[in-house]
Amino acid sequence: MTDRSLSIVILAAGKGTRMYSRQPKVLHQIAGRSMLGHVLALASGISHAKISVVIGPGMDDVRKEVVRWSPDASIFVQENQAGTADAVLAARDQLAERGDVIVLYADSPLMRPQTLAKLVSSLESGAGVSVVGFEADDPTGYGRLLTDASGDLIAIREHKDASADELNVRLCNSGVMAFRLPDVVAVLDRIGNDNAKGEFYLTDAVEIARRDGLKAAVVTCEMDEVLGVNSRDQLAVAESIWQTRARLAAMRAGVTMIAPDTVWLSFDTVLGQDVTIEPNVFIGPGVTVGEGVWIKANSYLEGADRKSAAGLRIDTGAEVGPFARLRPGTELGADVHIGNFVEVKNAVLAPGAKANHLTYIGDGTVGAGANIGAGTIFCNYDGFNKNRCEVGAGVFIGSNSALVAPVRIGDGAYVAAGSVITTNVEPDSLAIVRAKREDRPEWAAKYRAMMQRRKG
Repeated sequence: MTDRSLSIVILAAGKGTRMYSRQPKVLHQIAGRSMLGHVLALASGISHAKISVVIGPGMDDVRKEVVRWSPDASIFVQENQAGTADAVLAARDQLAERGDVIVLYADSPLMRPQTLAKLVSSLESGAGVSVVGFEADDPTGYGRLLTDASGDLIAIREHKDASADELNVRLCNSGVMAFRLPDVVAVLDRIGNDNAKGEFYLTDAVEIARRDGLKAAVVTCEMDEVLGVNSRDQLAVAESIWQTRARLAAMRAGVTMIAPDTVWLSFDTVLGQDVTIEPNVFIGPGVTVGEGVWIKANSYLEGADRKSAAGLRIDTGAEVGPFARLRPGTELGADVHIGNFVEVKNAVLAPGAKANHLTYIGDGTVGAGANIGAGTIFCNYDGFNKNRCEVGAGVFIGSNSALVAPVRIGDGAYVAAGSVITTNVEPDSLAIVRAKREDRPEWAAKYRAMMQRRKG
């Protein structure tokens, strides 16, 4: 890159009526992050770029999403939906400075950083306008990239405006464009709307630049990188593409996936070397997994949800599942075991602690080497407030016990099976809370005889 300034304009004004949704199209998620969030992350990967997002009137939720992922980005409103050139010109204040401009689309969340870098590089190589294109087996509906014998771009023809010969062209326009022009605003202001839709097409800038003696170039990529999402089925396709990429990257970095197609990752999932993931595992946002962790089948892990972004960390050598659920705020130390039908939320388990089955650990701490027996419940909610249970190091909690928070079990203590603990337990002591047993000899035989008489 030279010392020229770079502006990246992201178009996010479309409402996406084919999504049949109350929320704007660009807020629909891929891998736990909005499509707009993905594109903002891509743009943020270019250092020193000034990012602008063009939204439609009344799109307050989109505005909030921009601030969430890119607080320094500028936001502009396209008052009337009059085409892509009109949308870019809504950010004309950002384009007034001399420099390069890249136009991205908030509903195309799959572009790789390498392709964006190639686009910038094409400007460095002398192009005044550069367009990202792809080869389509079926180009129906796409704008065509028309090139000369040397491969330079001559024009972009929208499908509805293309001639019969031009419709045979398979090199298609993604919409992503880059400009290095003496005055990009002046060029965009010269674009007219004499076309089938009566809109101001950004693509017409190619022919204007050519008439001004500037070179126009094409940068190619795989079709899936520039997939535009306009419907729920396309959203599912984009999700599948993203997941396939992420799984492959994880496996190439040293993660074992027994059945990769059944594992779902999030945009920020971190997996250490020699992690093993069994089939049917879902990993939501905010999860970091250390080296050598074994995640067994049918487990659900998430470090962030609509109510919390507390994170979830699993340290080296821990085992999770099968059928485990880990929720935000969970921290599992080294060699912790979380077994089948165990749920953990907002709790810290120190190294070597175990909860192997049928247990809820919510809002608490579990000390090193402690054992939480089957059926144990941390009773953390009193109907108004969440309270914490503290289980010390080396504690043994017997099966079917209830710890009523707030309560502390001292280091090395035992809690007898079936106990309901409502007050603190001293270290190295045994706590037993049970009703006194009462036996009634021959009661069962008498009861059966009575019921048989009544039935007869």
